[in-house]
Amino acid sequence: MKSIYTALLLTIALSTTTLAQTFRFTAIPDQNTARLKERFDKIASYLSKELDVDVEYIPVKSYAASIAAFKNNDVQLAWFGGLSGVQARRAVPGARAIAQGEEDMAFVTYFIAHSSTGLKPAADFPDAIKARTFTFGSKGSTSGRLMPEFFVRQHFKKSPADVFKRVGFSGDHSKTIALVQSGSYQVGAVNFAVWEKEVAAGGIDTTKVAVIWKTPAYPDYNWSIRGDTNAAYGQGFVEKVQNALLSMKDRNLLDSFPRTRFIAADNRMYEPILKTAVDVGIIEK
Repeated sequence: MKSIYTALLLTIALSTTTLAQTFRFTAIPDQNTARLKERFDKIASYLSKELDVDVEYIPVKSYAASIAAFKNNDVQLAWFGGLSGVQARRAVPGARAIAQGEEDMAFVTYFIAHSSTGLKPAADFPDAIKARTFTFGSKGSTSGRLMPEFFVRQHFKKSPADVFKRVGFSGDHSKTIALVQSGSYQVGAVNFAVWEKEVAAGGIDTTKVAVIWKTPAYPDYNWSIRGDTNAAYGQGFVEKVQNALLSMKDRNLLDSFPRTRFIAADNRMYEPILKTAVDVGIIEK
């Protein structure tokens, strides 16, 4: 009887170990899906070597889906924006931000405009965007929705729906650029890093669309990990994941974000994002 009991315990232990062998992560779909898969499949390969476990990137179709995957333990790690990270960590006890890009504590949003508007770059908030058509990015985006909406409300003392002729949500930053460049929307809000990368790659016709204003800086993207990860993958595993991210040196991997390097992060850094989301009405107190 004792041997049967021991065998049963061993079977359960082996089963648990097998389940925990594959470490899964996702990322908010903030730009072209094919580019995201190419980038994060390479990150999965890197992490697999560094952590000595199988690592799999799980693509999702929306910001809400990335939060749900994290909440439901379909993934244990995620590359979130500031807002989605706050929302996800609030839903998972013990979850914490462990890394961010060096640029992410001073992130900015670009307001871009089609050339037909006649709007020009300026240091002050562009009052002349009122009564134009305006597109945000995803409804769950920090740089594409939360922060630009905050600055619009701060300046006009009105909601975007009461400021603009028409308001849209493109879904991601690449689409925002395309919509404004084509003239489908006159003005839009876009992640500065995506804009700069697209310009460098020759993907933007700057005779048709240009940056007219840069927001003040705010904290944004982060790698967040579930609070029960050590229990599933072994004591110290979270620290191993963090160290792997912080020690990433491959220029091709870092440039794909694009980030200079990853640095340590913690939940306190994103308290301004939580406060802004409460002020705008996206998160309830």
